[in-house]
Amino acid sequence: MSWIQIRVHAQQADVEAVENALLGAGALSVTLQDDADQPILEPELGTTPLWDDTEVIGLFDANQDSQQLLDTLLLCFQAEGGQQLPPHKVEIVEDKDWVRAWMDDYHAMQFGPRLWVCPSWQTPPDPNAINLLLDPGLAFGTGTHPTTALCLTYLDRTVEGGEVVVDYGCGSGILGIAALLLGAERMVGTDIDPQALTATRDNAQRNRIADDRYQVYLPADTPAVEADIMVANILAGPLTALAPDIARLTKSGGRLALSGLLSEQAADVTACYQEWFDMDEPTFLDDWTLLSGTKR
Repeated sequence: MSWIQIRVHAQQADVEAVENALLGAGALSVTLQDDADQPILEPELGTTPLWDDTEVIGLFDANQDSQQLLDTLLLCFQAEGGQQLPPHKVEIVEDKDWVRAWMDDYHAMQFGPRLWVCPSWQTPPDPNAINLLLDPGLAFGTGTHPTTALCLTYLDRTVEGGEVVVDYGCGSGILGIAALLLGAERMVGTDIDPQALTATRDNAQRNRIADDRYQVYLPADTPAVEADIMVANILAGPLTALAPDIARLTKSGGRLALSGLLSEQAADVTACYQEWFDMDEPTFLDDWTLLSGTKR
């Protein structure tokens, strides 16, 4: 089956009108994506930021005339207060097995000499390695982002066995579960999103982690614990705001790993944590940073 796809290159002020016009013209789905490689790093709570230049994509049934569809789209856009439709392109898209294509693009990845992260549908490349089975989820972390890769590599070289690990902002649980597979005794995960707690439990079970080796909590419910290793892969703003809590949950002599921040944010976050930790030199990957240290 084929589809008509209309791509509209919209300025931020026109995005809502274009989206509504596409829906009004009968779009089966509408997708927004960055049209100028502009990152949105730390939006304020309660906001839904948009890029300055946004590509708004509508997908339509192919059993209709393209020109009539564009005429209807223009009328719908004008009804939303617009005038001339912004620059746009009409394409014919052939149907495909999108799930299969997505699965083909996700491959096993190695982090350090011991650890691999593998999709559950693939045979691990090295069956004798420590293989963490994880399927991509809703932006919870799969190892593909540089910040997650930095944290996994840190854990591979740091976990020696028997540690208590706190995964602050656990998401998919990938970091805490990796630590357990590498030999840590117990993991405590915390996250503000209840879906993250569910994802962590599911991934722990997929990796045959015994229930008594991990616990996950919302932040307000997190028990007092002294982490041998504290890892937090969130963002620079929350890392700074949460520094007292992260320090409190880390034992004296405990190791710290922080990521989720850009290289230019490293100095400010390091200065914040120096109140409690002796900080190491930062580690960089692409434009991202991992900060590590030891609690005094």
